[in-house]
Amino acid sequence: MIGSNAFNYINVLNKAADASWTRNSVIANNIANNDTPHYKRRDIFFEDYLKDEIMKDYYDGGDLNKRVANVNLSKLGATIYTDQKELSYRYDGNNVDINTENANLAENQIKYYTLLDSMSQEFSRIKSVLNKG
Repeated sequence: MIGSNAFNYINVLNKAADASWTRNSVIANNIANNDTPHYKRRDIFFEDYLKDEIMKDYYDGGDLNKRVANVNLSKLGATIYTDQKELSYRYDGNNVDINTENANLAENQIKYYTLLDSMSQEFSRIKSVLNKG
């Protein structure tokens, strides 16, 4: 991570990309266990943590750039949880719906590559500024 508040936007994008990478692994594990009796699907919490961090100064009138610059990166981590433990789609106790997992995987991959593209654009902007200076 880059150790300056000026680069916190990139750091936040990096944390989001890490969470997306983790979600990709969790979804792949769900798909692999589609036929495992009593397996319960898993997912991650991340977006709520990010929202809490960005919105914490919202009511104090802080603008978005200032709020992102003040995000506590140590609070932005992905937490894996078991989703709907009591729910089962089948008689064997498994609650993985393969169609839903495939859709989640596709959505997550788009999100991941969008985050990487956003980081790349930010680095290009910084590089452009440094080259003109």
